[in-house]
Amino acid sequence: MRGSAFANNPNDLDGRAVQRAYRFWAPVYDVAWRPVLSQAHKAAALAARDVGGRILEIGVGTGLTFDHYRGAEVEIYGIDRCEEMLAKARQKVESGRYPEVRDLQNMDAHDLRFPDGFFDCVLAQFVITLVAKPEVVLSECARVLRPGGELILASHFYSERGIIAGVERLSAAPLRALGLRPEFPFGRLVRWAERDGRAELVESRKIGFTGHTLVRFRRLAVGDAAEQPAPAAYADGAPALGVAPQLGKEPQQP
Repeated sequence: MRGSAFANNPNDLDGRAVQRAYRFWAPVYDVAWRPVLSQAHKAAALAARDVGGRILEIGVGTGLTFDHYRGAEVEIYGIDRCEEMLAKARQKVESGRYPEVRDLQNMDAHDLRFPDGFFDCVLAQFVITLVAKPEVVLSECARVLRPGGELILASHFYSERGIIAGVERLSAAPLRALGLRPEFPFGRLVRWAERDGRAELVESRKIGFTGHTLVRFRRLAVGDAAEQPAPAAYADGAPALGVAPQLGKEPQQP
């Protein structure tokens, strides 16, 4: 490994805290969180459906988005690190109602075991603000996208100015203990795209009344990204660029 492409951020979360939180929520996740997240889930899934083709859902959870793909010409591949959440998603697929879902795996988003350019769309809802190293995950998303494909994010990004920003910063410490990170700024996504060089921001808009934001990046072709070459390596054990992981490889345990 030749070093880190992105510096660590002191506000980055401990992945173990996030996994503990989601194991706690798994039995009641649909009942507790569907009303809060439904607008964002629908908006993001429909945006991915518009792209079509092969879609990777990072943080697929219990499969709350599956209904929005029914009848569409898509192939859904879902990954998550919480086995309890995945068990709920697999139960839904086993019902036979979701033939669009092709595969569900326990996989670390920092180390996607898919070939370069394998997907038409990567969707990450309420994930990028929670992973240990967001820039590493974003770069992995760019790697597995075909040129012209889209990376779609939905999450809450904190206000960088004003009273609301101050409140969010004050609430950060107790919420981090629950596996949440309210102080993740939208500008961090923009800076990643500028440094990585393989994606351009095409849309950012608020979703409904919940304060969530839908963000779309388009994967650039090699010629389009020539002025901003991608980093030569990823941080902390993720694969070097151009190394295509094998499908079906057993997930590494934390």
